[in-house]
Amino acid sequence: MSGDNDLIKLYSQRILALAADIPHHGRLDAPQASFRKRAPLCGSTVTVDLDMANGRITRFAQDVKACALGQASAALMGAAIIGRSRDEVANARDALHAMLSEGAAPPDGPFHGYEVLTPARDYRNRHASIMLALEATVAAMDAAAQAQSA
Repeated sequence: MSGDNDLIKLYSQRILALAADIPHHGRLDAPQASFRKRAPLCGSTVTVDLDMANGRITRFAQDVKACALGQASAALMGAAIIGRSRDEVANARDALHAMLSEGAAPPDGPFHGYEVLTPARDYRNRHASIMLALEATVAAMDAAAQAQSA
């Protein structure tokens, strides 16, 4: 029975509410950069489209096909993503990875809401899906920067 309680805690009402309301959901017309990332174990995917100016995100969209945990992660990121620099997004990605794999503190600052995903630490098979949105965004930001410098 404790396994059922763990799953109930993992899929809390807050996580399910986040998953149901992902900011910037969809695709952009003519973005500066796009990047699609897939979690091989579960098949979840996130496609990110974005524009950047002065090293910060000015337009953003994400197409999320993931479990509720991956969707919640994308929702948390999407709520804070406009105006962020690559360093801010990469720091949030690294902090989230450390939170999930090493028991570190959740990301702070504009990405502080990730503490809701701390129960997922014990479910390693879900970590890749939770990481997708931030990883795809960093990769899209790198692609945009490369296109701007070319």
